Amino acid sequence: MHSKVIIVGSGPAGHTAAIYAARANLNPVLFEGMMAGGVAPGGQLTTTTEVENFPGFPEGITGIELTDKLREQSERFGTEIIAETITRVDLSSRPFKLWREGAETDADEPDTCDALIIATGATAKRLGIAGEDQYWQRGMSACAVCDGAAPIFRNRPLVVIGGGDSACEEATFLTKYASHVYIAVRRDAFRASQIMARRAINHPKITVLWNTHVIEAKGNGSALTHVVLQDANTKETRDLDVSGLFYAIGHTPNTAFLGSQLETDETGYLVVKPGMSMTNVAGVFAAGDVQDKIYRQAITAAGSGCMAALDAEKYLENLAAEEHERASGKL
Repeated sequence: MHSKVIIVGSGPAGHTAAIYAARANLNPVLFEGMMAGGVAPGGQLTTTTEVENFPGFPEGITGIELTDKLREQSERFGTEIIAETITRVDLSSRPFKLWREGAETDADEPDTCDALIIATGATAKRLGIAGEDQYWQRGMSACAVCDGAAPIFRNRPLVVIGGGDSACEEATFLTKYASHVYIAVRRDAFRASQIMARRAINHPKITVLWNTHVIEAKGNGSALTHVVLQDANTKETRDLDVSGLFYAIGHTPNTAFLGSQLETDETGYLVVKPGMSMTNVAGVFAAGDVQDKIYRQAITAAGSGCMAALDAEKYLENLAAEEHERASGKL
């Protein structure tokens, strides 16, 4: 199947790109993936309960409801949504080739497109501790900015796991809402920059737990009530009463299916031209968290999805103009 535009990814970036591309009569096809990156179609939003910082929903909206609305809007304007995962691509020539999961060999017929938008996001790293599955989004989260203001965390003790800048930054952010914030650091020092580490250590509402592992999340069945800590040296364990546990141990951009065909930074995020969505391959664009390791918000992802669609539309217009000139002998 050939398309003018194919979008890989189904979060706010992917669906915003689809809405803009569809309204531009580009007849986009969106592959939403089936548990791609270990997350359901819709991306990281599907793991978030209450979304209170997305404009237009003054009463808040659940992550799943928001992704459903984005999907409905994409379909309303004519986007073809395919519930399959793209696992291999060939970007060496145009049209670009994409293979679906289960049909990745050279003998299998690929989908093709003239412009490709990558919006596959980044998956929050987890530790897989005991109780994680039960209490994820019931007191456990990987995004303090997204979830920290939720009522279940207000005026309650919270704990952040991590030793880098993200952990210090998220712990400091959480002090706006929490009664107290603990940072569990597995070593005897931060990996964070000196200024971020000093800010966390000196904050009156932050206590740093050095040489400490969080090994279990416990609760009452419906919400987290405490965690089990283990001393990295003595292996002794103790309980810590908290209502929230936040992972700040990084994210993994979902780019493995691209191989090494697009430029990435040292942590695997796609590199785009400053202020734009273009990658190092003409006709391939990136949007959302797959190219954003700083903000990682639904609203910024949506904005970059708009940029990618507009950039793709301009690219296709220029492509058509060049082909017309070539056909008329002007090139």
